[in-house]
Amino acid sequence: MFDKVLIANRGAIACRIIRTLKRLGVRSVAVYSEQDRHALHVRQADEAVWIGEASASASYLNAGRILEVARETGAQAVHPGYGFLSENAAFAEACEAAGIAFIGPTPRQMREFGLKHTARALAEAADVPMLPGTGLLDDVDQAQRGAEQIGYPVMLKSTAGGGGIGMRLCEDAAELRDAFESVRRLSQSNFSDSGLFLEKFVRHARHIEVQIFGDGKGQVIALGERDCSLQRRNQKVVEETPAPNLPEDVRQELQTAAEALGRGVNYQSAGTVEFILDDDTGRFYFLEVNTRLQVEHGVTEEVTGVDLVEWMVRGAAGDLPALETLRPAGIEGHSIQVRLYAEDPGKNFQPSTGLLTDVRWPKDTRIETWVESGTDISPFYDPMLAKLIVRAPDREDALCRLREALDKTAIHGLETNLLYLRQVATDPGFEAGHYTTAHLTEIEYRAPTIEVLTPGTQTTVQDHPGRIGYWDIGVPPSGPMDRLAFRQANRLVGNPEEAAGLEVTVNGPTLKFNTDAIIALTGAPMASTLDDKPVVFWEPVSVRRGQVLKIAAVDGAGARAYLALRGGLDVPLHMGSRSTFTLGQMGGHGGRVLWPGDVLHLGDQAAGEPEAMPAASIPDYGNAWEIRTIYGPHGAPDFFTPGDIEMFFGTDWEVHYNSSRTGVRLIGPKPEWAREDGGEAGLHPSNIHDNAYAVGTIDFTGDMPVILGPDGPSLGGFVCPATIVTADLWKLGQLKPGDTIRFVPTTLTEANRLEREQDIAISGLEPAEHQAQRAEITTPVIRERRQDRDEHPVGVTYRPAGDKYLLVEYGPIVLDLSLRFRVQALLE
Repeated sequence: MFDKVLIANRGAIACRIIRTLKRLGVRSVAVYSEQDRHALHVRQADEAVWIGEASASASYLNAGRILEVARETGAQAVHPGYGFLSENAAFAEACEAAGIAFIGPTPRQMREFGLKHTARALAEAADVPMLPGTGLLDDVDQAQRGAEQIGYPVMLKSTAGGGGIGMRLCEDAAELRDAFESVRRLSQSNFSDSGLFLEKFVRHARHIEVQIFGDGKGQVIALGERDCSLQRRNQKVVEETPAPNLPEDVRQELQTAAEALGRGVNYQSAGTVEFILDDDTGRFYFLEVNTRLQVEHGVTEEVTGVDLVEWMVRGAAGDLPALETLRPAGIEGHSIQVRLYAEDPGKNFQPSTGLLTDVRWPKDTRIETWVESGTDISPFYDPMLAKLIVRAPDREDALCRLREALDKTAIHGLETNLLYLRQVATDPGFEAGHYTTAHLTEIEYRAPTIEVLTPGTQTTVQDHPGRIGYWDIGVPPSGPMDRLAFRQANRLVGNPEEAAGLEVTVNGPTLKFNTDAIIALTGAPMASTLDDKPVVFWEPVSVRRGQVLKIAAVDGAGARAYLALRGGLDVPLHMGSRSTFTLGQMGGHGGRVLWPGDVLHLGDQAAGEPEAMPAASIPDYGNAWEIRTIYGPHGAPDFFTPGDIEMFFGTDWEVHYNSSRTGVRLIGPKPEWAREDGGEAGLHPSNIHDNAYAVGTIDFTGDMPVILGPDGPSLGGFVCPATIVTADLWKLGQLKPGDTIRFVPTTLTEANRLEREQDIAISGLEPAEHQAQRAEITTPVIRERRQDRDEHPVGVTYRPAGDKYLLVEYGPIVLDLSLRFRVQALLE
């Protein structure tokens, strides 16, 4: 047995091989590109070596560099997996020349089966049933003569390559003439071989393949067949074994033919013989041979109990017992595999790229993957993310387990074919086991999604109340900046108020609905249309599949609008919330604002009946705002002069243009300050040592006040003369540059009353109370214990931080570690 094996691949297959090597006690060497520096296979291997930049040609296809790494690390063998160099005969020869075992078929077998016309000749010699076809074609005239003999329709094929590339269906002579040069150029470009041939096209075809394994000395065994007919553009989507609705005699004939072909060439290692089965006649024909491990090998392993990777490694090491002694007694159970891709079925399956923000797999399913939460999906490689493989005693049970596994799988951050796979898994034709290679073209993809055509200025996913409970470690609550309008929007469509929706800032998005929906727009008025017809704010609106919603720029007062969708948006919980915190790159859709091309999924949260908003309940938006506050935590005479506080509450502050969800900057007069500097904390009198903030606190950063927003910092070093009460925090979301604010002091009792009445008003879609008793400006200190050596060795000051928090200060305003420990003890 080898001591060390290099895996010349990446992704799920690299992880799969590493697992088997560990079980065999063989050390593994992973190679990786710059893009894969933090990939799962790199972390799982015993050794990992960088081989090049992100592109495949500079890394995983760089045969010379991979061989160099094998020599440097002392690897005795190379396992190529599938794809990349797995069927590269020249690479296999280079490995042998370097004294390194290539774990796979021989270079000659790769060459002979790699070209379809020579593969056909080998199959014909082994008496394997063949489709009518031609040899290599010199020109289009010869192609047309061959097609006339075979009979239309025909398939024009490249002799090299695979994966559905270089194939064109031709229904008549005109289509064949049009396709010939195009397919020839494609073949030359992709495979450096322009050879073409024709094959009879089977209209109702099933794609059946047989797994074989050979010892290179004439012994070859078949390990059952797989049905791979569920394909899209000749790419397999679902594979299962045993093939459903296949007569037992045909099943045996397929395996006998595959073994005969393998024995005829002394086949070595794992391979797959692929057949076309005519569903109308029940006859099968040779298609091609894949001289490598197949993506779908796992379903065969599930029903045979064989580890094909182990057999390949042992075979290459000369450590494999006689094959006939390893032949499984039979097939046990039924296994189905689906391929999960980073692609958007709603956009003709175009590949998706980006960050996977949330990945969750079912625990009772075989998952072969390389991705996890935080994996960055690049455009450099194949978009397959994972293979989900289920096994059960029979096909009916296997189908149930497949559907269950797909339902328990969650992938967020970019678009995948997960919903498409769920749709396929419940398709009646698939359920009955009656399907051909054209079956998937009959399935119309439908998904509860919304496509972002244009994203607007800053559109984010938010929920209420946001990310609560992490303020003490610096993670802000985020959530809607105008909580009132957001909660009312959810109420209008019948959602629970915590359902996720969209916050739209200044200028809105254009959204295409791929499903019927009920929506509501609230907040600042923005001219909005549904298929060019005006949309009314503050009432539920029905949207039909295919319609386009355009939310234009804000029209008048206010800065933010909110879009609620019945059922909410389906985005993952991150630290207990679906809200987007863009600075932290967390939550919402990809931890960021929306981008063009994003796809949002509607949730299935239970919802009540939609209701309209009475006109009297709609909040007033203007350009001059009164905002209620609690005086404190800092004021006169410690930090400000009495005149400063009078000025603060008596000024119409102007909103600065440089304002955001982090904080709203204000323009106004400068304080005189009650002290010359900040002492130990800094030169400016606004500076103090660590100060815990509450959302809505107005902190003076130097001489400029800033209202702390829902995405702001939880800790700072500035004094704060007032904090906005909870019932008025919604107004922050509607402030725009040039608006004016007058801060009004009120009492804790009044603040609590306003909040209670606002909650009642939202639940009943009723008008909220706007009036509150103005408080006398007295002191920002609630209680103070002066230092007393016997009873109170440390002085303590309690200050209000709005209507929700207390700021507790120990001792004088100096840096004292013993006081910091005392504060920590209080927290704990």
